[in-house]
Amino acid sequence: MLSIIWAAFLALSLVCGAASGRLADVTAAVGTGASEAVTLAIGIAGVMAFWSGMMELLRASGLAEKLAWLLQPVLRPLFGSAAADRQAMEAVSANVTANLLGLSNAATPLGLRAADRLYALAGRRGAPDPVLTLLTLNATSIQLIPSTVAAVRTACGAQAPFDIMLPVWGASAASVAAVLFCGRLLRPVFPDEK
Repeated sequence: MLSIIWAAFLALSLVCGAASGRLADVTAAVGTGASEAVTLAIGIAGVMAFWSGMMELLRASGLAEKLAWLLQPVLRPLFGSAAADRQAMEAVSANVTANLLGLSNAATPLGLRAADRLYALAGRRGAPDPVLTLLTLNATSIQLIPSTVAAVRTACGAQAPFDIMLPVWGASAASVAAVLFCGRLLRPVFPDEK
């Protein structure tokens, strides 16, 4: 599906370029954009490797487990009966920890592992409430350290890439609060049926 969307965007840009008489500019932008994308990806790779290494160190030293333990009182009420399963809550906590550190690349496999465990606990596929809660936390995660965004800003030449901390904290806290509130509000409308 994503390939179809990208192909449609490319076709639309070529049609608009031809219609406006700027087809040469559009085709030149394709080459420039591809070159800049590679440069940006290489610039981000070092910073992402650093933060992914930091997450691995946190995990190896046991600090990630301690942080996960600290998150338990906050996460337990959100996951209902699934909170009684230690494996599920460890996986959810690891995912939330990676998101807190702004490590979206590291959070993805951890989130998949957590979702798999939550599905196993629910005993079915579909959309069990704990899995939906995990998905909303992933989509709107609170980031204490927006490392990915800071890496992009560094690669683009920002002098102070972490000067966005306060707006990121505010926006991410507000988004998490909004989706959790809506999820609780709509739960009676869409009950979790077994």
